[in-house]
Amino acid sequence: MLGGCSVGVVVPCYNEERQIGKVLETMPEFVDNIIVVDDRSTDATLERCREWQERLGNRLTVIEQPKNQGVGAAITKGYQTAVDAGIDVVAVMAGDGQMDPKDLTLIIDPVVNGKADYSKGNRLFTGEAWRKTPHVRYLGNAFLSMLTKIASGYWHVADSQSGFTAISLAALKTIDLGRLYPSYGYPNDLLIQLNIHSFRVADVPVHPRYGIGERSSMNVMKVIPTVSFLLLRGFFYRLLVKYVIQDFHPLVFFYFFAFVFLIAGLGLGVLESAFKLFTGGIAIATTVLVALLLIGGLQLLLFAMWFDMEYNKSLK
Repeated sequence: MLGGCSVGVVVPCYNEERQIGKVLETMPEFVDNIIVVDDRSTDATLERCREWQERLGNRLTVIEQPKNQGVGAAITKGYQTAVDAGIDVVAVMAGDGQMDPKDLTLIIDPVVNGKADYSKGNRLFTGEAWRKTPHVRYLGNAFLSMLTKIASGYWHVADSQSGFTAISLAALKTIDLGRLYPSYGYPNDLLIQLNIHSFRVADVPVHPRYGIGERSSMNVMKVIPTVSFLLLRGFFYRLLVKYVIQDFHPLVFFYFFAFVFLIAGLGLGVLESAFKLFTGGIAIATTVLVALLLIGGLQLLLFAMWFDMEYNKSLK
């Protein structure tokens, strides 16, 4: 218990036989329920969890997925188990030990105190992250975090890929867990769903931990295109539901005409460049039109983002 609330921690893991024991051993005492979801590991992860179950008793629940479905699906399974148990606040800590248990109180506090419905660890808050995080992953994370700000409407959330989170029981009961993306785009998709329901999200600085024996199976070059497409789809879905169906807002017109102007300007610019390349001629009037379309499109896009940012200010 913490602050009068029951606390649960979902631990998704896949092939973490070397690290899972350290995660369970260092779990803070105020955690009432530990829910380990093994995503059909091929090593001895499940066996290590069973051994710890004998030590921790009813405090530890071990769930074995019927097949490997991805980290998002494992978290969803843990969330569903926590909802069935009626746990007030549910955190997520990876099974590879990258999340410092000393930061767990910081993550849970905003939800326990009623200041937020969902809190998310921010590893990019200080320059420490650049020194400790593999640079390719850091830059990929920064790129996806920028796209997630636009897609989710949570402009204050800086580290979208962080899986160190805590969520309230009310939020878990409201969102459709079954619709969430099952793999590495899970935290991004969850933010979009939370924004649609106007849940408050806290951005909490935490300490990144690397070089402790963890092994990541994430391929940055594959994840970025997949998650980018997921965010694009989620962005349009959020605009439709939040700003058209639930409560009409004129920013949809700004976004619509911004995309029309930018696409038309880019298309016309490419066509004009082709004419210049193959014929040597260029129409001054068309060049001016291209410039106006691109400038106008960028202005409309910035105004739309500003409106979105203002609308969601109360959600932090």
